[in-house]
Amino acid sequence: MISTANVAFDPKDLESKVKAMYRKVAEDPRGEFHFEMGRPLAERLGYVAADLDRIPAEAIESFAGVGYHFDLADLNEDETVIDLGSGSGMDTFIAALRVGHGGRVVGVDMTDEQRAKAERLRNRAGIHQIAYVEGHIDDVSISDDFADAVLSNGVINLAPDKVAVFQEAARILKHGGRLALSDIVTERQLPDTVVCNANLWAACIGGAMQHDKYRAAIEAAGLRVKTVRDNPSYRFISDNARSAQEKWGVKSISVLAVKG
Repeated sequence: MISTANVAFDPKDLESKVKAMYRKVAEDPRGEFHFEMGRPLAERLGYVAADLDRIPAEAIESFAGVGYHFDLADLNEDETVIDLGSGSGMDTFIAALRVGHGGRVVGVDMTDEQRAKAERLRNRAGIHQIAYVEGHIDDVSISDDFADAVLSNGVINLAPDKVAVFQEAARILKHGGRLALSDIVTERQLPDTVVCNANLWAACIGGAMQHDKYRAAIEAAGLRVKTVRDNPSYRFISDNARSAQEKWGVKSISVLAVKG
């Protein structure tokens, strides 16, 4: 049985720190952050330049993902897609290109400023098949068997209860639906001094799950893992992150899992 380790900090403290950080990502993408952002990062991770040329540039400026998984998701026209932790909307705009005018894309995010920016860019671009909803990725207000694909990029590591996130993804996916994600994991278990530090969780370090437990949590939710690959093009730039990478094998991976 897979369980989520208890954390010694207040989850509300963690949520407050995460919201504060990603509020700055939305409002001041050229500011100083412990992680890379923007178009050079997106292209290095594998995003297609021709796709990026077709979506709002301001969404790309606030892109803070850790990998590329649209090739794994293999989205088709007229499909319904959910993006968990949609931020300023870059992946939702890419998904809209794939599903076309007959498809639907729903971005779920808890940070008001991120959703407001994404909505403003969507409205200005006239991309009407995208909707944004307020919510936490471990408790999504979307009906069962709703989506053909669920996406997430660099967000699940921030959730205190990753098991619940994967259960929600499985619940909202149709039979045969795909979960395609990129995230931060570790090769070795992080010590309690890191896991119990809300600041390090907000920095995408403390919440990283050991990769074998991460895969087991996905499978425990009823999803069949088909692909797991490392993303060596993702670079850690802060001292804390680089130190964690060396000590505990912190890294970026992309995963494809299928329901049923």
